[in-house]
Amino acid sequence: MFKAVRISILLFVLIFVGLSAFLTQTRSTDWNNSLWIKVYPINADGSPEAAQYIQALKSSDFEGIETFLERETERYSRTLRQPVRIELGSEVKEQPPQLDADPHVMSVMLWSLKLRWWAGSSTDAQDRIDPDVRIFVRYHKPDRAVILENSVGLQKGMVGIVNAYASRRYRGTNNVIIAHEFLHTLGASDKYSAVDGQPIGPDGLGEPDQQPLYPQRFAEIMGGRIALAEDDSVIPQSLKYAVIGSLTASEINLSR
Repeated sequence: MFKAVRISILLFVLIFVGLSAFLTQTRSTDWNNSLWIKVYPINADGSPEAAQYIQALKSSDFEGIETFLERETERYSRTLRQPVRIELGSEVKEQPPQLDADPHVMSVMLWSLKLRWWAGSSTDAQDRIDPDVRIFVRYHKPDRAVILENSVGLQKGMVGIVNAYASRRYRGTNNVIIAHEFLHTLGASDKYSAVDGQPIGPDGLGEPDQQPLYPQRFAEIMGGRIALAEDDSVIPQSLKYAVIGSLTASEINLSR
């Protein structure tokens, strides 16, 4: 009898969590109200350069993301004046959980659960009300010899981890990555090759109907790069050179 009660309670909790996540994800893409994104800086390498940069950060440093999303939602005939509202949180001292070097299905699932728990617990002290989306930006000192880890955005839990350079020179490209991972939390998929990072046409190109096709002028945000040729591309310097393509718009319920 006791075992049956425990199983029933567990099933109820799982159903409640699943329903709550479904309703949250549905609301996040109805485009009826502004989404509240909170950005939490982290000193990824413990460097004084990153510490100094974090100290100087302001919410206005992320205005390019707000402008980009307002421009693109308007392009798809959505009339919401401010689709996202970005707030800068306090620095988080704890590093997020690491994914295994050789991940498999179970390890990825476990890491996802750990990350979602960590995202909530590491911000409890500063968040009396939970934001819609949490984006943790891990700042590294600007050293071109250092290759940054991949960033990630999870739809379940509405949380993103972004690796970025601690320099105003990279503010524009940092915002491109933040916007990319934010759209992952809404359900957008990658549109670039996992092998070489090149945008995959047509959906990964900013202007797939352009003739001649290359060089492109804009990056499709989930393609991540401006395609200069079939085998050559560059990361846009800012979101002024990025667009939301038709497939991505469909995935996040932006296109009517």
